[in-house]
Amino acid sequence: MAKLASGRVTEQSSELLDRFNASLPFDRKLYAEDIRGSIAHATMLHAQGILNDSELSDIVSGLQQIEKEIEEGSFSFEIGDEDIHMAIEKCLTEMIGDTGKKLHTARSRNDQVALDFRLYVQKNTLRVKSQLLKLEAVLLKIAKSNTDTMLPGMTHLQHAQPINFAYHMLAYMSMFKRDIERFESAYLRNNYSPIGCAALAGTPHPIDREKTAELLGFEAPTINCLDTVSDRDFALDILYNISVLMTHISRLSEELILWSSSEFGFISLSDSYSTSSSIMPQKKNPDVPELLRGKTGRVYGNLIALLTVLKGLPLAYNKDMQEDKEGVFDSVETALLSVEILTAALDTMTVHREKMAQACRQGHLSATDLADYLVQKCGMPFRDAYKITGAIVVEAEKMEVDLSELPVEVIKAFAPCVGDDVETFLDLRHSMNARTSQGGTATTETEHQIAWFAAWLESKARE
Repeated sequence: MAKLASGRVTEQSSELLDRFNASLPFDRKLYAEDIRGSIAHATMLHAQGILNDSELSDIVSGLQQIEKEIEEGSFSFEIGDEDIHMAIEKCLTEMIGDTGKKLHTARSRNDQVALDFRLYVQKNTLRVKSQLLKLEAVLLKIAKSNTDTMLPGMTHLQHAQPINFAYHMLAYMSMFKRDIERFESAYLRNNYSPIGCAALAGTPHPIDREKTAELLGFEAPTINCLDTVSDRDFALDILYNISVLMTHISRLSEELILWSSSEFGFISLSDSYSTSSSIMPQKKNPDVPELLRGKTGRVYGNLIALLTVLKGLPLAYNKDMQEDKEGVFDSVETALLSVEILTAALDTMTVHREKMAQACRQGHLSATDLADYLVQKCGMPFRDAYKITGAIVVEAEKMEVDLSELPVEVIKAFAPCVGDDVETFLDLRHSMNARTSQGGTATTETEHQIAWFAAWLESKARE
């Protein structure tokens, strides 16, 4: 049987070409979007007098029957159909006769695939956002329970200053909030309808692109048809947004791996989200965060692959662009599963508060507080206070005690101006709670941040 889109080519294509050329093995995932777009297109053609009532009814009922068959698994996919668009159109024509051939009036596979793919990306942009909001809710719950849980804040993976665990979780909330905003921005930027652009130059048929845009939930039609059929910026947007999201997930995963190790012991991951060694029965491995960390490279590759495909293409559509979908499908599925399992792993982990507090007594975390004390109480220039504090830290190292435990007399030997109240300033919890500047780690300021994030999440729930 001749292909629906044989046109100029008169000889039967080889089986090898069919396998090489076909996108049906992967773009069949777009069947729902294709049927939705075709129903909207047919509805518009009917409103414009291009299809009569009976023809519209036959097309819509036929497409709905095809959708049912695909979902039930009874639809027959044939590699010779090339892609999901032709597979559905061929089946529709076989089902309802010549009326099925009228569905392709005033459109091309170029704008059809651009529509289906954009609908898929838009739908999954919202799905990823929805999953991220669930992750944010779990992080907020952890934060609310840990505003007094002290742990070492680090720079260069070295103990720096005492912070609270809620504050640390809110840092990740901030990252994921930016991710949500990127997905929201991309959705708005790309919410324009490609259908009606045809091959590249529009169509002479009296179509109504505003109507199809409205039927499909788009803001409006795209402006320039030549750009539209070759535009894959929306696909790059979701790939980039997922890449940044996975960067943030990978950073958190790295910390979960470190914190769950014997050397840290800050947290324990639930047995439900851990695995054992095949040979060492005592092992409990953090496979979830390790896999999340590893999958990040995978989504980076998908972004770079599509950028490379697009970088040298002339306008308008080129067959190279068939390589646009598999990476997006993979990244979307990776992101959705990654956010879901990270949310579950965090929701079931145990926080070991005493181990975190104990770690704060290593590394002289209140050293900056002593320097600030010398500036405020003794009137020293900060650089002088910094130098004296460094010498006191060296002395504490020699005595094998933390700076917060150093006797006042030892400190006075280096800085006679200090009073007995310096002990309060060197107390680790005092150090944490002294940082009351906006966005700081003091418990009171952390609680303000928690309240802000709670209100933000509530506003998202109302949208």
